Amino acid sequence: MPQVVRSRIGALHGPSPVPPLPHRFRSLADRESVEVLHRAARVLVASLPALTDRLVEALHAQEPAYRAAIDSDRAEVWQEVHHSLRHNVGSLIQPREFRESAHRTSRWIGEIRAEQGVPLDAVLHAFRMGGAMVWQDLVDETARRDPDDIRLLVHVAADVWNFVDEHCGVVADAYRQAERRLSWRRENRQRLMVAALLDGTARIADLAEAAEMLGLPEQGRYAVLAVAAGPREPGSGAGPGAVARPPVELPAGAPGATALWHPGPDAEFAILPLTGPPGELSELAAALDVPAGTRAGIGSAVEGLAALGDARRLAETALRACPASGGTVLLDEHLPDALVVSSPALAGALADRVLGPLDRLDPADRDVIVETLTAWLDADGSAQRAGARLYCHRNTVLNRLRRFEQLTGRCLTRPRDAVEVSLALAARRLLGT
Repeated sequence: MPQVVRSRIGALHGPSPVPPLPHRFRSLADRESVEVLHRAARVLVASLPALTDRLVEALHAQEPAYRAAIDSDRAEVWQEVHHSLRHNVGSLIQPREFRESAHRTSRWIGEIRAEQGVPLDAVLHAFRMGGAMVWQDLVDETARRDPDDIRLLVHVAADVWNFVDEHCGVVADAYRQAERRLSWRRENRQRLMVAALLDGTARIADLAEAAEMLGLPEQGRYAVLAVAAGPREPGSGAGPGAVARPPVELPAGAPGATALWHPGPDAEFAILPLTGPPGELSELAAALDVPAGTRAGIGSAVEGLAALGDARRLAETALRACPASGGTVLLDEHLPDALVVSSPALAGALADRVLGPLDRLDPADRDVIVETLTAWLDADGSAQRAGARLYCHRNTVLNRLRRFEQLTGRCLTRPRDAVEVSLALAARRLLGT
């Protein structure tokens, strides 16, 4: 091979689209060079099947990414290579007639290989291998016919290799566009699958596919985290069906750090894969970085992807049990509050029945009694500790409690009454009844 040929092959490092082979030539030498090129190219057109065989064998030997495709379906790869060579070699002879069809073929190959997951570098390498093989055959055919004509063929070498570079650019552009479309489809399919799992509408037959798509075990343990949705920051890029950034930070290495987020109309949800001991949800709740004013609820653990709909509803219950001021509520540690928010009508009726008599008092007087009751219950029935929290004497606490009993007819030492008072206070606090 002449040195100029070898240097051109070695200089190809990336696509740089340029115009196709020019149709007008400024000198007799140019015209003679193109005539030599056309004569050699016509011979290649006549022997395309053999050229295709050689290129397919070279791809199998030199390009690992194509080897599996060739072993799987050699006939399909052979047809693709033959189709590309026919249009590209034809373009060397008749640029106007073949240019657009050659481009269509290159775009089609770029799209097909992107869909098949063949790396772009491998596709471009295949095109350059084909270009090198075509050029070598042009040189060999010219040398066989008339060695002196090789000096003329060298004059169009740059045009031939620019043509190869042009098609590498076409392939790369089509590949990247197809890759973006495929990525969007995968992400959209994933979003739809996560939504179906959280809604509880996923079909049992789809669970294996969902597990593979999301990289989650079908029979694993899961919980769901619900975070009250706040206003989006301008330019955050978040739109329907997408979460631009997680609304809370999950610490690295903590349970659920690989959560999958999904937005809802009033909250955003995360699927938390669980792999540790039962106490890992408490660990997560303690480590969760919740911004001030943000409300977060973590539901109980469930078994299997099929139960994620239940897990979401449990997380929503935990979120409703979260104070309006913000914070994190782990459902398993706030079950009485969860009972209250799960049946707001009954909880409101209980609050009216138990605490209704206090509403006849002056609001400030009523609030003091409610605050004292709450502090006493939080102190596990200790008037001493409740007084310390309220900055008053224990006897003051006991006097206020006795007054509550007199107004409501309840006895705080009776377990049933104590439970009803506790639930009624929770209803007032959580439901505003």
